[in-house]
Amino acid sequence: MLFSRDILCEIKRVMPREEYIIITGARQTGKTSILIMLKDFLERKGQNCHYLNLENTDYLKLLNRHPFNIFELIPEAKTRQNIFIDEIQYLDNPTNFLKLLYDEKRDKIKIIASGSSSFYIDKKFEDSLVGRKFLFEIYTLNFDEFLVFKEQGNLLDNKGKKLTVSLKDKLKIFWQEYITYGGYPKVVLAETNEMRRMLLEDIGTSYVKKDIVDAGIKNGEKYFTLLKMLAGQVGGLLNSQELSNTLKMAHKTVDEYLYVISKSYHAAFIRPWSTNLRKELTKMPKIYFYDLGLRNFLLGNYDKIDARLDKGKYSENIAFREFLSRTKNIDEIKFWRTQDKKEIDFIIHDNAFEIKYNRQDIKGSKYNFFKKMYPDIKFSYLTYENMLKEFYKWR
Repeated sequence: MLFSRDILCEIKRVMPREEYIIITGARQTGKTSILIMLKDFLERKGQNCHYLNLENTDYLKLLNRHPFNIFELIPEAKTRQNIFIDEIQYLDNPTNFLKLLYDEKRDKIKIIASGSSSFYIDKKFEDSLVGRKFLFEIYTLNFDEFLVFKEQGNLLDNKGKKLTVSLKDKLKIFWQEYITYGGYPKVVLAETNEMRRMLLEDIGTSYVKKDIVDAGIKNGEKYFTLLKMLAGQVGGLLNSQELSNTLKMAHKTVDEYLYVISKSYHAAFIRPWSTNLRKELTKMPKIYFYDLGLRNFLLGNYDKIDARLDKGKYSENIAFREFLSRTKNIDEIKFWRTQDKKEIDFIIHDNAFEIKYNRQDIKGSKYNFFKKMYPDIKFSYLTYENMLKEFYKWR
């Protein structure tokens, strides 16, 4: 059974346009399922569609010889055909493949393609594709999608309403599962915590290893060590020189590993916000994980948040994931920090948020400087205790 994803509506809106569509994201986040749902959607409208998986070496060899060989794999048609290509990063030169077909054959075919991790996209899909593509990034499930996969539509129907005690207790159970085991579709559909942990171990080892191999990384052990170190530094500044010293690796190599981690959608590095005040930091990013379950696997800790020593960091990462599901663009999520360590956790457009596990952790005077310097930015506290209410409007 295939479950709908929020991003499907965004992709469907641009389907009638002639630009090609590229879908990217971490492995195991459901990109193939999205391709299949889009294909079914277009076929129900009477359009011609074909699906090609480039893990099929015969297809791959044929298309690597020349992009126009794609017409050997599809029947002739009088109208434009939609070609769904899974794992397009396996092509020797996907940029040239898409560019040539778009420039010379877009009246005959429209390509909707998926690529496992965007570090492939970044390196191969060069500026020559500007104006020729729409790029959509697929993350692990947000909480709304999580409830859809759990077939809990009644909870979604009650958004903005006052919940009964029974529904509120049910919602809290699902929320706890979501922030513990994350949003990888297979993990969400697993029936027991033991199976969820086994699947997260598979994702956190075998699928990460595929990224390591495909990126040409030679020291996989150091890569995993770096990932685990980052999992413990969530909410902190990323100092690649310190990481280099700790790992006893060249600074350049650590930067390359961090690039792959970022472009594989494992960890996110958000940039500082600045208005060029002399004391504001403008270089080092902060670290968050795209999926809470993957972070917990790397830490080896699936305890509930109230029993953990990293409550504050955990709460920040939960908030980051919720902000990401709303902005859809990591570049819109920033933080503020000065050289004397005054800090605001998140700034998104004209809103600033300070994240705490509970209200007892708030020391209001710490933020007076920021409020005074930036009176036009709305400042809010957000605690773990009220996240469901603030993000989802359940009461």
